[in-house]
Amino acid sequence: MRTNQIMIVAMALMLSCPVNAQEAADGVAPEAATELGEAAISNEVSLAIKAKQENVPVVAHDWMIAAANPHAVEAGASILRAGGTAADAAVAVQAVLGLVEPQSSGLGGGAFLVWYDGQSGEITTLDGRETAPLAATPQLFQDQDGEPLGFYNAVVGGRSVGVPGTPALLEDAHARWGQMGWAGLFDDAIRLAEGGFDISPRMAAMVAGDAKRLARYEGAREYFFSDDGIPLEAGHRLSNPAYAETLRILAAQGSAPFYVGEIAADIVRTVTELPDNPGVLSEVDLSIYRVKERAAVCSEYREFQICGMGPPSSGALSVGQILGVLQPFDLASLGPDSAESWRLIGDATRLAFADRGRYIADTDFVPVPVQGLIDPEYLKSRAALLPEGMALPNVLPGKPEFDHTLNWADDDAMELPSTSHISIFDSYGNALSMTTTIENAFGSRVMVRGFLLNNELTDFSFRSHVDGIPVANRVEPGKRPRSSMAPTIVLKDGRPVLIVGSPGGSRIIPYVAKTIVAYLDWNMDVQQAAALPHLVNRFGVYDVEAGKVSPSLAGALAEMGYEINQRDLNSGLHIISIGEHLEGGADPRREGVVLGE
Repeated sequence: MRTNQIMIVAMALMLSCPVNAQEAADGVAPEAATELGEAAISNEVSLAIKAKQENVPVVAHDWMIAAANPHAVEAGASILRAGGTAADAAVAVQAVLGLVEPQSSGLGGGAFLVWYDGQSGEITTLDGRETAPLAATPQLFQDQDGEPLGFYNAVVGGRSVGVPGTPALLEDAHARWGQMGWAGLFDDAIRLAEGGFDISPRMAAMVAGDAKRLARYEGAREYFFSDDGIPLEAGHRLSNPAYAETLRILAAQGSAPFYVGEIAADIVRTVTELPDNPGVLSEVDLSIYRVKERAAVCSEYREFQICGMGPPSSGALSVGQILGVLQPFDLASLGPDSAESWRLIGDATRLAFADRGRYIADTDFVPVPVQGLIDPEYLKSRAALLPEGMALPNVLPGKPEFDHTLNWADDDAMELPSTSHISIFDSYGNALSMTTTIENAFGSRVMVRGFLLNNELTDFSFRSHVDGIPVANRVEPGKRPRSSMAPTIVLKDGRPVLIVGSPGGSRIIPYVAKTIVAYLDWNMDVQQAAALPHLVNRFGVYDVEAGKVSPSLAGALAEMGYEINQRDLNSGLHIISIGEHLEGGADPRREGVVLGE
């Protein structure tokens, strides 16, 4: 029986200004949320909105998919309905997202994918992160005096573009786990690109909000603006024949032309021949790109295993650290309305971020104490630092067990993915959690063949050293920048019980961690967990979601010694729980939707 489809309606949100130096390093809003236009709402979805307003999950029994745009979810659902796997559906979803949500992800970006195999019970993680060109140096984002460039001075243009990984990742996942023909997975995206789609208020607001930067280069200017230079408005019927042609090439030939053929040549020519701020990307860089299978990082929380992507992602390690520090505390008894709960979650997050800034980077270049960071005894020692009933006054990186030097300087990389998350459970028992990005909203603002290129290299630290001590996440040729993305699958007794992930810059990590707490400790269903107000503390100041958190809770945290910063916090959680049946939830802050049967 087909279940209701739920559309997420979100308010337009803008992050407020940074409040301290560390906050400034993560303070630029990746993108804001906006409403979905009424024209995009079908009768079936209109009924589902009522269920969404009542804060109830979608229920299904066979398969389920949750992602950030209805067009994309419908494309994936048609694949699952026809007997495809989660890997098949992910290809269709990403192809459409790159068209209808270009500010967040696309062919010009990268992704991390976590896969649970319904037959073998194995967890596999695939790294489709972008890489630095071979000509990149540690001084890539420094001026002539060796000082870091301003963020947008580095972002906009070719300098920030890394080798995209998404096309190769999709092909790799399909080769491993796909069941349907590759070419047919692009049909819906090609149809929409040629026939056009109505720009949603979300996309229109993003274009208008970034108009000056987005109009800097011809490709994006011609696509996102009218002939007289006005940003395209919501409801405008937009087609993208160049993107349709790119998809046709990929459908017919796989990802090869993207990395060694005509698409690769156009990418390099566009990036290196810009009138200002050109990049150093070469055809060789594209030709040597490879998706990497990494060892999954799994940590223990209660009787569950929390599995995700290891370095260069900081997601699984930092989420695992937060939960590991919380392990000794009875959050279930405290509940979600307790200031003590949020004191513990906030300071556990601060401890994890201190370690993250010091130790986590691409393990192909930097030794990372992966096991030491999530060792239960180490996390128990970190938990012992939390004073009773008051804010932790000072937070420093710990000293996890490791057989290499730990003499690294703290990182100041912004890591602000303009991101999308996809959660899928298919009829074969496979689970997929995939977070996909082009970094800042609209990436580098450089467009080629109908898609935007990432600015992922600005996820590296702009400083290579601090007081003579090297930064682990500095720029190096061929290196992959550290990421905050945290696609996660939660297991119990070796079987999946929860698929979760979110966009949101470095706040992805606390978003995912508190969602897991909400589901496992506070017995919330997945929709309640997705809608739970955000309270985030990464660097000492407590970000409290404006208009969502009670004054009494915020006041209690202030009495504990925290500086409180009321601000809009934009996530995009997509969650599926697996038990006697499937339940799905989508974040009310964005326009995501859940479908299932």
